[in-house]
Amino acid sequence: MASFQTAERHSAKVITDNVLHQRHMIAYDQATQLVSGHILEVGCGEGYGMELLAPKATKYMAIDKYNTPIDPQLPDFSKITFQQMNVPPFDGIEDNTFDFIVSFQVIEHIEDDDFFSRELFRVLKPGGKLILTTPNIKMSLTRNPWHIREYKPEELYNLLDGIFHKVEMKGVFGNKKVMEYYEANKKSVRKFTRFDVLNLQYKLPRSILQIPYDILNRMNRKNLHKSNTGVSSTVKMNDYFLADATDQCLDLFMIAQKKED
Repeated sequence: MASFQTAERHSAKVITDNVLHQRHMIAYDQATQLVSGHILEVGCGEGYGMELLAPKATKYMAIDKYNTPIDPQLPDFSKITFQQMNVPPFDGIEDNTFDFIVSFQVIEHIEDDDFFSRELFRVLKPGGKLILTTPNIKMSLTRNPWHIREYKPEELYNLLDGIFHKVEMKGVFGNKKVMEYYEANKKSVRKFTRFDVLNLQYKLPRSILQIPYDILNRMNRKNLHKSNTGVSSTVKMNDYFLADATDQCLDLFMIAQKKED
């Protein structure tokens, strides 16, 4: 099976992606403390989170827009089914199917986020929970043209609170090492964006900006790795943590529950 790889879809195997990869893995680690039963993952990417989550499941369904290879050596591989699908809607999936849904770094790519959220609600069993992450726009360093939108904490809370019966909002934060890298990244990004005197990154269509952004993003990660090797290659999952969301969190971490019958 073939997969499509851009700078937006980071790899666990690429050292220059390590800081971002570990930031994603903390969400999976936290989810292991919550999930069980029939689990749906929306946007599984390379499947790097399945190693943590699949052992918690009785059945595990993974969805991605790309036909992504899933490693047959994964623990509990026999529980896993993969389906290539553009969502929403969740075609062919019945109401009230899953005990838990995880969807990490996906909703920012969805055109109709309200429909997407309602579809997530629909396929959850009564009492089931959605665990979702997305970047906090307050901490984004530039426009990401691969994203339809990014959210302020209150915006995402209000979206989910209008659909689900209970919503809890946390944030993913980094320790001193992570935030030193973040500040180095900010300075590096400014070296590129200082030439955008007309603020075109926010004015041009996303489709025009995607490839230049991808090239510059990869270049920036490589430069950061060369100048901050001691940080970029040594950041681990436990250098991130969850706490109550603020404008300073890197990602929003949401737990939304469907009412029990």
